[in-house]
Amino acid sequence: MNQDTYMNFADMGPEEMSFLQQATGELSESQKKYFYMVYTGKRKNANEILIFTLLGLVGFAGIHRFVLGQIGMGILYFLTGGLCLIGTIVDLVNNKSLTLKYNKEMAYESHRMAIMTS
Repeated sequence: MNQDTYMNFADMGPEEMSFLQQATGELSESQKKYFYMVYTGKRKNANEILIFTLLGLVGFAGIHRFVLGQIGMGILYFLTGGLCLIGTIVDLVNNKSLTLKYNKEMAYESHRMAIMTS
């Protein structure tokens, strides 16, 4: 499995791609395929998170935090109106880093699962 496999993700940046190449470097070919299958199902698109964050400005504040698995922050944003909209605006600016952080966590989880397979 080579780096062309990761080109299937249209919004993947160079930082995420190099991270995934390092994470899968020591895996066998079957483990890499399993990793890719699991990671594909868990990975979030930065553009989708941006849309969810924009929805937070006009409707349900914190929906992007729920999508990213940050339930506590999602509830806090919902109850405080996105921390009086300031938190939502900050998240609009930082949406790519929020998504990258989430995707790295999912890569770690997928890597652990792939290692357990033979």
